[in-house]
Amino acid sequence: MSTMPHYLPTGTVYGTLLNFRAEVEALAPQMTQPPYKAPAKAPVLYVKTANTWSPHGSAIAVPAQVPEVEVGASIGMVIGDEGVAGFVLMNDLSIPHASFFRPPVKYKCVDGFLGIGPMLRDAQEAVDPASFRIEVRIDGELRQSIDFSHLVRPAQQLLADVAEFMTLARGDVLMLGCDAGRPLARAGHHIEISAPGFETLSNTLRQEAA
Repeated sequence: MSTMPHYLPTGTVYGTLLNFRAEVEALAPQMTQPPYKAPAKAPVLYVKTANTWSPHGSAIAVPAQVPEVEVGASIGMVIGDEGVAGFVLMNDLSIPHASFFRPPVKYKCVDGFLGIGPMLRDAQEAVDPASFRIEVRIDGELRQSIDFSHLVRPAQQLLADVAEFMTLARGDVLMLGCDAGRPLARAGHHIEISAPGFETLSNTLRQEAA
């Protein structure tokens, strides 16, 4: 019996920083410090390069010198010919680090560090993204619940604000952001990210061979 291949992006995948109110509140004391000395006025984006993409169900290697990784559950907006074509669950893994203003590539773009949901949810049948709810489970235990009504920039505002300084092409993916309180996981853990109306994204962490 044949099965449909899992979804993988055809364009560039962009992450969005500081788009949940709790994350902004937690980092507010740092925003007036050098080098920026003020909160960002435009969306703060970063790229999850193609080497980071891991399909649903795959094992993701954790570098031998890294004891734990941060699980960044998010939803990506997949760009079509006219606006958003669909939505997909994503697990934006990173090596824990102190600053989220301009995260170094070495922490965010490790091989395999972006779990990608198996299927797109068509934008035509999806509800308002503000009603999206995500649950993160590690080895079956609920570790985080995310409410997308708490975004600083809701989906359409984020798209509009990004369009002020760059063009998103067909096939590009723009993540809505990751909330504060991101759980930690280590090699051997099984991560499940689920949301009503989406197929669950599952990945297992494994220790990178020495």
